[in-house]
Amino acid sequence: MDSIPGRRARWMMACPTLHFVNRNNLINNLIVNAAAAHCWAQSTDSSWDFQGKLERGLILGMSQRAAELRQRILELTAEYFAEAFPESKFTPGESVVPVSGKVIDAADLQAVVDSAMDCWFTTGRFAKEFERKLARFVGVRSASLVNSGSSANLVAVSALTSPKLGERRLKPGDEVITVAAGFPTTVNPIIQNRLVPVFVDVSLPTYEVDIAELHKALSPKTRAIVIAHTLGNVFNVEAVAAFAKQHQLWLIEDCCDALGSTLNGRMVGTFGDIATISFYPAHHITMGEGGAVLTDKPALQVLIESFRDWGRDCWCEPGKDNTCGKRFEWQLGDLPSGYDHKYTYSHIGYNLKATDMQAALGLSQLDKLPHFIERRKENFRYLRRALEPLADLLLLPEATPGADPSWFGFPIGVREDSPLTRDELIRRLEDNKIGTRLLFAGNLVRQPAYADTEYRVVGDLANSDFVMRNVFWVGVFPGLTTSMLDHIAQVLTDATLRKPSVLPVLQP
Repeated sequence: MDSIPGRRARWMMACPTLHFVNRNNLINNLIVNAAAAHCWAQSTDSSWDFQGKLERGLILGMSQRAAELRQRILELTAEYFAEAFPESKFTPGESVVPVSGKVIDAADLQAVVDSAMDCWFTTGRFAKEFERKLARFVGVRSASLVNSGSSANLVAVSALTSPKLGERRLKPGDEVITVAAGFPTTVNPIIQNRLVPVFVDVSLPTYEVDIAELHKALSPKTRAIVIAHTLGNVFNVEAVAAFAKQHQLWLIEDCCDALGSTLNGRMVGTFGDIATISFYPAHHITMGEGGAVLTDKPALQVLIESFRDWGRDCWCEPGKDNTCGKRFEWQLGDLPSGYDHKYTYSHIGYNLKATDMQAALGLSQLDKLPHFIERRKENFRYLRRALEPLADLLLLPEATPGADPSWFGFPIGVREDSPLTRDELIRRLEDNKIGTRLLFAGNLVRQPAYADTEYRVVGDLANSDFVMRNVFWVGVFPGLTTSMLDHIAQVLTDATLRKPSVLPVLQP
């Protein structure tokens, strides 16, 4: 359980400052010089159909020497990884137990370097392959890569405002049901599109939307539901989807914390009209920064990619022209007939694409995703069993009935009759070098950012206030070992039962 079988892997919150020895300087110079020569050769060859060959996964026309250097660079990259990021010993109370982090191995670094040596840099062959494999993993028709999970949410909501949706488009003043105990960028796109969030409460200890509140939130202005699966647990998305269908509402599933979670055997991200995912380093897989927007509806995919790609009406891939076969034959808006379709814009969009280096890392990580998911489940179960004796004082998390969560974190609520407060418990953990996080924004309506924002509240949001005052979470990500989990459980037990600190005695 302490390492990924057969691989040299590391968890990292950030790369340390590295002091290179002469050998590492030599490796760096080889990489820079070889890549520069390769890129120059391709950029000066006017006959090089680079994008076309990238799409077929081939890099042709390269000299034998360049091909050999490329292979050697990748071999040296693996050597460099082993030298630069050796395994470290864990010492309770001295070593950090991070709340989250990326798990990276040599193959991941090689993938990034391999992509860089293509000299393409923007969205390309790695992005296209990543989108295909991600969609297949989740079980949807399309996955559109973007530069973050927050951008994914922005694109998802914005796509539903398209005039091309006719009477079903979201318009300013329309209401969107969401939860108060959540992350800001689940809700912010609602506000940014001049829609009105309607906040409902969550249930404890699942931390998911209270289904009973949906009926209370419904009004003649309600047009959509945007809810996240909290910390990898699954809200009752079957019931929410049925409610949305009954009332002809759009449903967006924010799956940024829940990639790989299922409800009754069905993957999250497949129940709603659109779903979103994040690939920030804290999440289930990483590409540094990154996200994706998923849908089963081809018409929505076109809108999603339009808003992602400057709002253009054209759907050609980067580097491609005239996919529609009538590039100079369109007449849209008040433009003259035949205006270049590549420069015709049907939406007020953004540029939210990811780079091919990000996609290459994500593609390598995707191969390890099933293992990462299983490790998260194992770590959650281990911690849940270890903390069960504290259930009278701490509110321990429970999965939604029928759910098999790919847990993002382990939420803990400090009960009102506990002998210590949430903040005291957090300080005890942090003093013992155990990372903690609050459950995101707590109750969003208490946050200063929303003081002058138009919204509607259903009920008193009592559970969201409990989350704000009493709840935090610790990590379960794949980089945590059994020794680290034991340390978390021991400190929580000692602190909750008011035992002396387990901090080591420091010598003067």
